[in-house]
Amino acid sequence: QVQLVESGGGLVQAGGSLRLSCAASGSISSINGMGWYRQAPGKQRELVAAIFSGGSTNYADSVKGRFTISRDNAKNTVYLQMNSLKPEDTAVYYCKADPVIAVDGSYRYLVVWGQGTLVTVSS
Repeated sequence: QVQLVESGGGLVQAGGSLRLSCAASGSISSINGMGWYRQAPGKQRELVAAIFSGGSTNYADSVKGRFTISRDNAKNTVYLQMNSLKPEDTAVYYCKADPVIAVDGSYRYLVVWGQGTLVTVSS
């Protein structure tokens, strides 16, 4: 089994910064994509940022220039540095990973979600 443990959420004033971390644990052979999604009250979950095994990244237009996603492959960890936070960034942030595990001589491709961490930006 693969688990994701998120940390770094909290309350911050508008214009401030937070750094989210998400560490994957378990019998992991490799991890393809890793990313962050968020869900605000009454809204659908949306992609915030993603990073792929080769290092390429993808960002939602609303966070470009303010958020930076990075990963440490040796630690199976993905980070989200959030700067210039706005009240509209308030949401539960979820980590997602696409790990590959070896089972009985073959590979299985999984999709795993973290439990979510709340980010609240006050005006």
